[in-house]
Amino acid sequence: MEEPPYHPIEPCNFDLILSNTGFPLSIIAAAASIAGKSVLHLDPSPLYGSHYSSLPLDSFISFSQNSNPNPSPYSSPDMPDEEADYRALTVEYRPLFSAFELSTHSSDHLGPSRSFNLDLSGPRVYLSRDSTVDLLLRSGANNYLEFKGMEATFIWYEDGLFMVPESRNAVFRDQKLGFLEKRHLTGFFKLIREGGFDEREMEGSFVEFLEKKGISPLIKSIILYAIALADYDQEKPKDHNNLLSTRDGVESSSLYLSSVGRFPNAPGAFIYPMYGQGELPQAFCRCAAVKGAIYVLRMPVIALLIDKETGHYKGIRVSSGQDLFSHKLVLDPSIAVPPKVFSPTELHNKEFEGLSLDNAIKTPKLSKYVARGVFLTRTSQKPGLSTLLVVFPPRSLYPEQMATVRALQLGSNASVCPNGMFVVYISTPCDDAAKGKEVLRAAMNVLFMIPDAISSENLTPTSEGVQREGKPVLLWSALYIQEMIEGSSNPVYYCPTPDEKLDYRGILNSATKLFHEMYPSEDFFSQAAAMESSVENDINSLD
Repeated sequence: MEEPPYHPIEPCNFDLILSNTGFPLSIIAAAASIAGKSVLHLDPSPLYGSHYSSLPLDSFISFSQNSNPNPSPYSSPDMPDEEADYRALTVEYRPLFSAFELSTHSSDHLGPSRSFNLDLSGPRVYLSRDSTVDLLLRSGANNYLEFKGMEATFIWYEDGLFMVPESRNAVFRDQKLGFLEKRHLTGFFKLIREGGFDEREMEGSFVEFLEKKGISPLIKSIILYAIALADYDQEKPKDHNNLLSTRDGVESSSLYLSSVGRFPNAPGAFIYPMYGQGELPQAFCRCAAVKGAIYVLRMPVIALLIDKETGHYKGIRVSSGQDLFSHKLVLDPSIAVPPKVFSPTELHNKEFEGLSLDNAIKTPKLSKYVARGVFLTRTSQKPGLSTLLVVFPPRSLYPEQMATVRALQLGSNASVCPNGMFVVYISTPCDDAAKGKEVLRAAMNVLFMIPDAISSENLTPTSEGVQREGKPVLLWSALYIQEMIEGSSNPVYYCPTPDEKLDYRGILNSATKLFHEMYPSEDFFSQAAAMESSVENDINSLD
């Protein structure tokens, strides 16, 4: 057989192998490396980040057109090897992003492709005092990152944009809020900071808690959707499982308020990584590499290696044809593998009758979808502001809108686009592609002037009447759907896909839980050298 066009990976035995360099896998790789485990981290892409990547414009367009994610293996994944004590079980790749609609709305040249860093799973930001930022400080990953503070947050209410005040002084300076609304918001800020809640109140719903306090509708929307960051309708919920408890609402509000002004050059609650969110997994990959982890890009996994006698996981085969072995394996949900490997004894039991290793291949559980959009303009949503967030509460765009819509605008000072341009990310959770895109188009009509035929053909009747003066002219847009898939474990571990949240806390919690399931006796980043007191100055250098 012809020699493969790759250098062999050495050594070939590891404690842990991971495939795809998304955010949760990169955290696990860094934590395992710091805990002294031997780690091999692979990615089929030439870029770090996987579904959390930030791509140049041409690469983003190419990604949207790649309908077949399965790699072409150098050798047959199921190539028999009679002498080996294992057999190869083929895996399949499936796209998590689909239904792309790319549109050019202007003949203007957009600028060099490499001047763009477009997030695949935006919008996403950090709260300055959340667990993700604390982990950056504790692990030393902040040494590989720079940040940009968000300048303002707005909420869409009764066909108008209202700025969200983030402090008592900002409330009193606000020209749009009435006296009663200012009183309600400052009273809420004081309540959150002083605490002293009745334990019985904490178990009810947060929206009922606010209503009992007599808080006005506008301030209630600000608190629920711009401060507590509720993702779904809290007043007329479709699913009561999506209701925020008072405890969760108070904790989220407290986190938001404590994040305001944490860093000198980020006066608000939110920060964003310079050069795009793809920098975040790269930072943790660098932490892992410093501790000895091996990284190989352009190297997809094409098969699992299964012990012939026990039926247990043994290793992987990569596209070069090389077989690699590990005690544990973590995969991205885009790779379809058996959720359980059955032993020969189990396969003879009546309970497992008819099952085999080959037909046991299933994908992790699909929970729901996220509709996402990327938009390019030459003017800001608000003159004089470059980085800002716009929140559309449920039912604010039209009556059937059941979930929050968020729009994140970033300018060239965040190093995500050429000078004189702005990138806007919009997302909302949805039940299917058609409904998700309907909501995106309603938000598009509020935020942008759309100069070509798409503005009349694709807008829904419910959103046609919404007009706003001074809207930026839309130059280019991409709408698409992302599947949300839950993580799982044993015998092979899966990380979850990007979720519908604005921040990273849920993703970090999933990665932390997975690490403890794999290594229950190990501490999470316990040996990280950075101490908060010594590295706080590094992260304080926000631009």
